[in-house]
Amino acid sequence: MNEWKVLLVDDEKEFVTTLSERLHLRGVQAQTAFDGQEALRLIEEDPPQVVVLDMMMPGMGGLEVLERIRRWHPDIPVILLTGHSSTKDGMKGMRLGAFDYLVKPLNIGELIEKIRKAMESVQEK
Repeated sequence: MNEWKVLLVDDEKEFVTTLSERLHLRGVQAQTAFDGQEALRLIEEDPPQVVVLDMMMPGMGGLEVLERIRRWHPDIPVILLTGHSSTKDGMKGMRLGAFDYLVKPLNIGELIEKIRKAMESVQEK
């Protein structure tokens, strides 16, 4: 897992910081962004292998960020995070090109498994 480089994007700073720390403990290099603009800038500077993206953020929402990632970096898999037990938003994101989605609150093991599958999907191309 040491070679995994993931970008976590969520406006809930405590959540994304804690998630980053938990991934680091499992050998995943996790960078954080707290809004869509920052995420897009970081992707341009040093593209991650996988993006974990919250759908509900102030300003530029997750779906807009997803659309821009698909347009400029179509090979980077994006895993969406939805809240409020909403699978409808996750399915909408998948129609727009997301690799998969997870509902908050997250299970760290499930997230790591989805990141692993996303990495495998890129390697198969």
